[in-house]
Amino acid sequence: MIQENELSNLQEKNILVASIDIGTNSTHLLISEVNLDLKSFSIKFTDKSTTRLGEKDEEGNLTEESIQRVLYTLKRFKEYCNSNGVNQIVTAATSAVREAPNGRDFLNRVQKELGIQIELISGSEEARLIYLGVLSGMAFEDESYVIIDIGGGSTELILADKKDAIALTSSRVGAVRLKNDFLNEEPISNERSKFLKTFIRGSLEPSVEKIKRRLHKEKSVAMIATSGTAISLGNLILSDLSQPKQKMHGYKFKKDNLEVILEKLIKMPITEIKKIPSLSERRAEIIIPGALILNTSMDMLDFNELTISERALREGLVVDWMLRQGIIKNEFNIQSNIRKTTIVHQARKFGVDKNRSEKVTNIAFQIYDQTKNIFHSDTDSKAKKLLWAACHLYSCGKYVNINSYHKHSWYLIKHCELLGYSQLETNIIASIARYHRKTLPKKRHESWQSLISKEEKTIVLEMSLILRLAASLDQRPENVISSIKIKLQKNALSMEIIPFNSNQDLLLEKWSLESCRNAIKELKNLELKVV
Repeated sequence: MIQENELSNLQEKNILVASIDIGTNSTHLLISEVNLDLKSFSIKFTDKSTTRLGEKDEEGNLTEESIQRVLYTLKRFKEYCNSNGVNQIVTAATSAVREAPNGRDFLNRVQKELGIQIELISGSEEARLIYLGVLSGMAFEDESYVIIDIGGGSTELILADKKDAIALTSSRVGAVRLKNDFLNEEPISNERSKFLKTFIRGSLEPSVEKIKRRLHKEKSVAMIATSGTAISLGNLILSDLSQPKQKMHGYKFKKDNLEVILEKLIKMPITEIKKIPSLSERRAEIIIPGALILNTSMDMLDFNELTISERALREGLVVDWMLRQGIIKNEFNIQSNIRKTTIVHQARKFGVDKNRSEKVTNIAFQIYDQTKNIFHSDTDSKAKKLLWAACHLYSCGKYVNINSYHKHSWYLIKHCELLGYSQLETNIIASIARYHRKTLPKKRHESWQSLISKEEKTIVLEMSLILRLAASLDQRPENVISSIKIKLQKNALSMEIIPFNSNQDLLLEKWSLESCRNAIKELKNLELKVV
């Protein structure tokens, strides 16, 4: 697979990037060709398999049967990618894996058996990626848009414009979830239909209220629907109106048209719905709950028309990869800085002192740059980027209590929404903050147990040691340190602290730095010498 530092060698050719979306109902593959000159991508191939990962046991765990279906599909997708010269595979798992107690075990199993690393994304991150995917395929005018994506286990509602996502929401109501929990009768009775609408309304209410609060009254608003449910309903409406078959991307239909289709479907037994040519057997089983969610959301948000987008999460994964590689810079300027924006937002929320965190970051980067092959061997700067985030959030635990604040920082970082970061990366950032002071990791620590792979643990040990040294030098509100000079002399690490003012007494910093001696000795078997 292609690495970030290899992009410079590929300026003369295009890159094939595959994205895999492991959903509640289906597992999807998309292969795109990224044009480095045009800074855009085109879709070359798509495939999907109805893996039904949302079929869980009584305890909410993913069943072995559903896991086997996904493993078989992923193995086939990987083989196709390898056979067709795909340079990079990016993956995401959504609500089914998020909510299952054995979700993490499933991800580890995929990694072990297939060598595929899957990013487990939060509901808000899923919404952000959907927005990026829609934005990549539709020309947004000077108005706001509400985007809805009805999945198997969750429904994402997004308020956005062409510059940024204004509100990102995710509700635990989806077509498969509704079908499994409430739809055992056929056809559906009037009472059951009313109950479902009430249940959906209650589930969507927090998301709808958040979007309504952030709507700009001066801007017009349009609705965009994406996902298999919306596309299937579009095809049914097209057929019901006796309109010629057409591409669904950009197709518009009225709420009245949707209600006509919904009324017909509710009266039909499932055996008859399965005979509809445009519906697969599995889509036929969940089309009614999906249509109820869409119709209820249009009611609650007061939309009489919507436009279908065929681009969503899978395309968003490609766009996000392009942003991370720096291929896209101007077109999605705000989104390309999403990591910085979300870190700054969380730091501000928890009252972190911006000047002091920037001071610590500066010192940490000096230490990082001078300790390559001493403290770390981070060749692609992946760990450095996570260190940057940790430097800005490591003290956020003081918002809870200054005593043992590193433990509170771990909890807050782990459970806050860091858009642009996977859950694995969020765990690493939280753990770097956790171990920047006091004791080193122990097997019994929950924070240490949350790190699965040897690579994750190595990054945490190395970057937390750097942060430990940098934070120990932050002893005053003002910035008194000009630079740090580090030298390795046999088994001794010499650290020279150079003040801005040659007359400045740095005894506080030197005493504090001495507290890092044991950590350096234990982790790197080096003696610390403070100059």
